[in-house]
Amino acid sequence: MKNNSINPKEAWTEGAVKALVDERSFDILIHRHRSGEPMPSAEKLKGIVERVRQIIFPGFFGEINLKTDTLSYYMGVLVDEVYEFMAEQIFSGLCFVCMDETNRELGGKRIEAERIAHQFVNGLPELRRLLMTDVNAAFLGDPAANSVGEVIFCYPAIKAISSYRIAHSLFSLGVPLIPRIITEMAHSETGIDINPEAVIGEYFTIDHGTGVVIGSTSIIGKNVKLFQGVTLGAKSFPLDDNGNPVKGIPRHPIVGDNVIIYSNATILGRITIGHDSVIGGNVWVTNNLPPFSKVLQTKTRNTEFFHGGGI
Repeated sequence: MKNNSINPKEAWTEGAVKALVDERSFDILIHRHRSGEPMPSAEKLKGIVERVRQIIFPGFFGEINLKTDTLSYYMGVLVDEVYEFMAEQIFSGLCFVCMDETNRELGGKRIEAERIAHQFVNGLPELRRLLMTDVNAAFLGDPAANSVGEVIFCYPAIKAISSYRIAHSLFSLGVPLIPRIITEMAHSETGIDINPEAVIGEYFTIDHGTGVVIGSTSIIGKNVKLFQGVTLGAKSFPLDDNGNPVKGIPRHPIVGDNVIIYSNATILGRITIGHDSVIGGNVWVTNNLPPFSKVLQTKTRNTEFFHGGGI
């Protein structure tokens, strides 16, 4: 005799399942995966970033053999792995953002992904040069740093900046989504939030680092130093006719060369901080500053601005 009784567990969950499969509840929360299209993987991207760090800083990360007669072999293996894994993730990013139903030809996207991955790998020597300047800036700018190796091993800024430079390289090559995943992984790990679209010059360093925010349209010159809690952010943004934020317009500061910004300073809007300026801690800056400016908070908690004599 057939038992038509309902499993108690099924009865308990029936209402939840019915509500969760109601398409009206999906709205913007669903990604309709199409057959043959891979999904981006944070875990695989983490592995790629780790391999790139091994290439950039040989001997500090991973188990690369630094003997002269085997270095080329081990480096070649790492570079090949970065190319293959990066091509896969770039392909997944290109597929993920494609909403045009008429543009679903996967072969062309795969070829494009392989081309971009090839360009990325060829840019690794320049990436190493840039990160070498960042490491030197951190070492020379911190009396507590006992060695360059300590900076590379221990400083969260180097992890965040290296992830940013990897991500920015991919963004500059036209890769969608993947750069943001990489920088947000570093944000979760270090507390330093650098948008991959920001443009940052060489010899860049962040002291301590926790709470630093650098917005997407920020432009930072050479030899700039930030302390913890600094925000390079946007003021209120314009809305379109439908009440949605207008995207793609410059909203964040331009910081000139040789600028120091101390802890918890907030710099907002598309303003320019002139070269060789110093911004003190716990101040808000929302207007342009000429070169050689000095802004600080007085004992009465008013902000004072000095200009003309340098620092």
